[in-house]
Amino acid sequence: MRLTTKGRFAVTAMVDLAMRGGKSPVTLAAISERQKISLSYLEQLFGKLRRNNIVESVRGPGGGYHLARPGNKISIADIVIAVDEPLDATKCGGKGNCHGENQPCITHDLWMGLNESILDYLQAVSLQQLVDDSHNKGNFRTQTIPLKKMIKPEIVPA
Repeated sequence: MRLTTKGRFAVTAMVDLAMRGGKSPVTLAAISERQKISLSYLEQLFGKLRRNNIVESVRGPGGGYHLARPGNKISIADIVIAVDEPLDATKCGGKGNCHGENQPCITHDLWMGLNESILDYLQAVSLQQLVDDSHNKGNFRTQTIPLKKMIKPEIVPA
């Protein structure tokens, strides 16, 4: 699985936006300064987030960005997927053609299961949870959904 800086930066910027948003839009320059993320990179990410209805932009003086819907209605998966971050641990992109046409590798199902678990996990965590946890403890802890409960305990060969 490749969760690169694109996905991490998008989530970080969205948490910053959610923490500071509300009465007035938040500028990308302010997020850039606080989070030490390139402004031009944020502009690219927020363009994708806007096109995917995660954020809305406000033009003009005092403009910036705000959430398009409440933070409890935005999952971390929504953010990562919106910026085109691949959530795929397979070699074949999930197509099952690891060794040519319609020939998956012997570990294909393992990596597909990992993909599903990661996606389920990220869908279960809302932007608001990260904001609340940051306000309460200073960093996020997965109290609501421990990862070990998401891993399927039995893998039965077909």
